[in-house]
Amino acid sequence: MRIETRAVLYDFDGTLADTTELVMECYRLTMQQHLGEVPPEEEWLRGFGTPLEIQMNRFARTPEECKEMIATYRRYQETQAERLIRPFAGVLETLDALRELGMAMAIVTSRHRESTLRALDLCGITDRFPVIVSPEDVASPKPHPEPVLLALDRLGVVAEQAILVGDSPHDMAAGREAGTRTAAALWGPFPRKALESERPTYFLRRPEEVLELIDNGALQRVAAGGSAA
Repeated sequence: MRIETRAVLYDFDGTLADTTELVMECYRLTMQQHLGEVPPEEEWLRGFGTPLEIQMNRFARTPEECKEMIATYRRYQETQAERLIRPFAGVLETLDALRELGMAMAIVTSRHRESTLRALDLCGITDRFPVIVSPEDVASPKPHPEPVLLALDRLGVVAEQAILVGDSPHDMAAGREAGTRTAAALWGPFPRKALESERPTYFLRRPEEVLELIDNGALQRVAAGGSAA
């Protein structure tokens, strides 16, 4: 039996926007400047989807150095964002189709709010998301379910009626524990094997495939030029 879907929640980095090159450039520069070397990139990749403070604390030798490394990372991120942040192919069209279907949409991200708003603006999708949950909004970030539950509450949607789309195991864990269905974005930096451990409800090869999870009757009406309402 098809479950009614009223909302789609999205992670941002690696899901809506191709930011991996930017993230890795910021990582390399920060590590080289503060540590004099760049630890294996796999160590940084494992923390994708968690807040920068948590990530950086794994490498910094003191709390003060952690603050300095975060500042360096963010300065470089700010200067390179326009050059390196772009939406994945198919994202804009998918978001437009979801809006036509009347889907409520939210961002649930580990990126800080100011940076998220700038990145959304660079991608041209700010107006699609009336609800944005960032680390500043919660006591426990992903993979804890609190950010997902907060987004659902702000949208006025119950978990069973929502799908969370994300590229990292942290996204899948947060959505599952919050009670949503979860869709693993295979176009992000994580291989399928890394995502399988968190038991996603669906695997998506392209952004547009999320539309196949929504009520077919509504999809057919939109495809024919009618209203999803």
